[in-house]
Amino acid sequence: MASEMASLSTPWLTLSIFVPIVCGLIVLAFGRDDRAAMTRKLALIGALISFLVTIPLYTGFDNTTAAMQFVEKASWIQAFAVNYHLGVDGISLWFVLLTGFVTVIVVLAGFEVIKSRIAQYMAAFLILSGLMIGVFVALDGLLFYVFFEATLIPMYIIVGVWGGPNRVYAAFKFFLYTLMGSLLTLVAFIYLWNVSGGSFDILTWHTLPLEYTPQVLIFLAFLAAFAVKVPMWPVHTWLPDAHVEAPTGGSVVLAAIMLKLGAYGFIRLSLPIAPDASAGLSSLMIALSLIAVIYIGLVAIVQDDMKKVVAYSSIAHMGFVTLGLFIFNTAGVEGAVVQMVSHGVVSAAMFLCIGVLYDRMHTRQIVDYGGVINTMPRFVTFFVLFSMANAGLPATSGFVHSRFRQETVIRQWSIREARHHCGRRNRNHTPAILRVLESDYGFECECKERVAEET
Repeated sequence: MASEMASLSTPWLTLSIFVPIVCGLIVLAFGRDDRAAMTRKLALIGALISFLVTIPLYTGFDNTTAAMQFVEKASWIQAFAVNYHLGVDGISLWFVLLTGFVTVIVVLAGFEVIKSRIAQYMAAFLILSGLMIGVFVALDGLLFYVFFEATLIPMYIIVGVWGGPNRVYAAFKFFLYTLMGSLLTLVAFIYLWNVSGGSFDILTWHTLPLEYTPQVLIFLAFLAAFAVKVPMWPVHTWLPDAHVEAPTGGSVVLAAIMLKLGAYGFIRLSLPIAPDASAGLSSLMIALSLIAVIYIGLVAIVQDDMKKVVAYSSIAHMGFVTLGLFIFNTAGVEGAVVQMVSHGVVSAAMFLCIGVLYDRMHTRQIVDYGGVINTMPRFVTFFVLFSMANAGLPATSGFVHSRFRQETVIRQWSIREARHHCGRRNRNHTPAILRVLESDYGFECECKERVAEET
């Protein structure tokens, strides 16, 4: 690799990616089932080091600028102008930290549960951690695609080897859904490389003056990949199967991190590269999001398997994320990002709690549990707390993003009502609506002066 590395004292992003990958390879090479204690400790040390190297990203982050920070750039494939280009901003930073933290928790959670192929299990999660961080920090389109697709391999192995009775079916379904959806994304990347004059730089793609029709095609190509990964209705059917059959650690990483890769793709690629198409197709995205929220929420209510309840509720929660992104205002995007981080923590905790119960009772049927508080009072306290956070109880992280969503939807509805009345020149209601919007939201209707003149 020809070195054109930006001037950095320490390449923290490279370390964040490759430390867990190297640690995973070390565990794979030296870990053995007959030395289980040593293998587990080695994996935990690797996970802790991997998390620690992400901390300087937070402590050294400058929150006064929206520019990419900790940027690293080196030539990778010179013939096609492909670069090893990394950077973080105020959005991707949190997902890097979350990935490192969740990996430590997953390794700890597998200490006593995994009895066979311990080294392979731990190594798969460490390698997966590095690949997912690579997705969040990649600023080169081809590099992003490589990391995005490579995450499928460790998760496919985790579900297929350590999963439940139908693990092979669930693993194949997960792999095929996500792989097939991503193929069109590669086509879009090649098109963008061509129209940008031979560049895979994502930030350069953000500035391309594309016509509306190419934007629509690019948006749909991205949608094919990111909608499956989120997942959005109706391409969500792989997720409940994967969650039910995956081991506890697999469910935790799926819910906490991997679902966020799709929503992050919308933020990093779809919205800035195809803004006109995103706005033009926003009604479609909002409709699909609302179906996920309402219909999938109702499906979750009737489940009798605890994992399925959380799996379907995750689809509904991610529906709120896409809803916030495509309503197109600041509160909506802020709420979506907060929801992604909050859901990453809360859903991971929910699956860990279910894993604790399953390891002791070997059943996930809700009807089989009763009076758990009598034998595990402290555990139940935390389980209820996480459940309430999942439901958006005030004073929990779930409530914060629900407040953003409420403000977003009310604001957007009010704006549309004002414009509707402006168009009709309704003298009785329009001035009042405008006064409310101006006082509460700072909104100014383009026909305000004309309405004032007519009234």
